[in-house]
Amino acid sequence: QVQLVESGGGLVQAGGSLRISCAASRRTFSSYAMGWFRQAPGKEREFVAAISWSGGSTNYADSVKGRFTISRDNAKNTVYLQMNSLNPEDTAVYYCAVSGSYRNTRERQYDSWGPGPQVTVSS
Repeated sequence: QVQLVESGGGLVQAGGSLRISCAASRRTFSSYAMGWFRQAPGKEREFVAAISWSGGSTNYADSVKGRFTISRDNAKNTVYLQMNSLNPEDTAVYYCAVSGSYRNTRERQYDSWGPGPQVTVSS
């Protein structure tokens, strides 16, 4: 099983930017598609973005398309989520996880969840 550790969360003002990272424990990281989900207080965990094992294909939720960018560096076993034009509705705990395909958007299609950094956007 791949162990994942996220970092880079914090507090940012509306309109600002933040980048969060997810480092994997195994060298086989490059064999997996990776995804980001988020969970706001009182809401279910929702899909945010995913990237193929090579980094050549990506998939985004409509709510973040054009504002967020997912990328990965297989040499560093790390996937990133660059978040721009943040708004208070983006406040959530963000989780990364592994999957068999970047096309997957359902929580049950992902595994090896990291603990998740808190991202808070103030208005």
